[in-house]
Amino acid sequence: MRQTGARLIGSLALTCTLVLGACTSVPRTPYTAAEASSSRVLDIDGLRRYADEPVTKFSFAKDANTTTSSYLALSGGGADGAYGVGVLNGWSAAGTRPNFSVVSGVSTGGLIAPFAFLGRQYDDTLKEVYTSGIAESLLNDPSIMRVLFGSGLFGNTRLRELVARYVGPEILAQVARENARGRRLLIVTTDLDTQRTAIWDMGKIAAVGTPEALKLFRDVMAASASIPLVFPPIMIDAEGQGRKFQEMHVDGGVTAPVLTLPEAMLFQGSRVPGAAKLDIYILVNKKIERNFELVSNSTIDVASRSLSAITQSQTRSIIFSTYDFATRNQLGFHLSYIARDYPAPPSEGFDTAYMRALYQYGYEKAASGQAWTSTLP
Repeated sequence: MRQTGARLIGSLALTCTLVLGACTSVPRTPYTAAEASSSRVLDIDGLRRYADEPVTKFSFAKDANTTTSSYLALSGGGADGAYGVGVLNGWSAAGTRPNFSVVSGVSTGGLIAPFAFLGRQYDDTLKEVYTSGIAESLLNDPSIMRVLFGSGLFGNTRLRELVARYVGPEILAQVARENARGRRLLIVTTDLDTQRTAIWDMGKIAAVGTPEALKLFRDVMAASASIPLVFPPIMIDAEGQGRKFQEMHVDGGVTAPVLTLPEAMLFQGSRVPGAAKLDIYILVNKKIERNFELVSNSTIDVASRSLSAITQSQTRSIIFSTYDFATRNQLGFHLSYIARDYPAPPSEGFDTAYMRALYQYGYEKAASGQAWTSTLP
C-alpha cells in the first residue's frame, strides 16, 4: 500500500514536525536487543524469519510429483493492487496460471497473497475486495488528533475489519492443508524496533489452528499493509528470555517493496534447495519505469515525489538482482507491471472507478497472454 500513501506520508510528516511539542506516544513495555534476538511468537519457534538471516534458515516448497516449482512475489502498491488481482484473474481465465509452490506478499500484496496462494476459487473474492468499493472505506474519517496523540491519521479498525471479514477459520484450515503438502505462504512486515524485514511463515501459523493463531494470521496481514503515519502500527505479542512484550510492526514495503528470495540467497548466488527448476513470477502493483513529472515546489509534493522515487528505486534494484540470480542459475524469470503510460489515478486513496479500470487492464493483459515479460524494463 506504500505508493498510495506517499503524498499522505509527506503531509503527515510535515504536520508532526510543525507540532512536535504536541506529539506524544503511548507507553510501551521496554525490552532489549538481546530479548528481541531470541523472541518467539505464540511460544513457537520459526513462525517468522528475517531477510538478513543465513539462507540455511529458510525452507522452500518441494513437490515430489514435479521437477518444477513456481514462486509468485506480490509487491506493494495500495490501490494499484487492483492490477495484480486483474492479472491473477485473467491468468485463470487463460487457463495457464500455475499452482504456486511459494507465494510471498508485501503490503497490498500481503492482502492478496493468501487468496492467490489458495488458487482460482478465490478469484471472485479478490475482485470484490479491489473493485466493489469496499476499499474506499479504509481512508474514511481522518483525524489529525490521531497523528498528534496516536500514531496514524486513520484508525486501523476498518483495515482489521476488512481482513477479518474475508479471513476466518476456513481460510486458516485451507492454508494449513496446503502447507502440509509442502507449499509456502510468506507475508512481509517491517519490525520497527529492530529495523528488520520480517518474513512470516503463514502456513506454519495456520497449522497451529488455535484462535490465537487466527488472530496472529490476521494481525500479520494488517501489519503488512499498515502505512506508517497513515495507519497505526500493529503490536504483536512476543516473548524473549522469559519476558513478555509487544513488537511494533508496520508496512513491509518500508524495507522490502517486494520479496522474491531472501537477500542471503541472492547475494550468495546459491541454487534454491529442493528445486531442479524454479520459475519466478514478480507481479509489481505499480509502475517501475522512470517517468518525467514537473514537481511543484512545495514541501508536500517534494516529499511525496521523493518517497515515490525511493520505493521505485528499491523495487528496480530487487528486480535486477533477481533477474541476475535467475540468469546465473538458469531459472525462469517473469515480470509484470503497470505500463509507464497508464493514466494516473484522479486522487489519492482508493478510488473505485480507477481500481475497476486498472483491474480490467490487468485482466485483459493476462487473458490475452500479454501480462508477462522475461526481460528487464
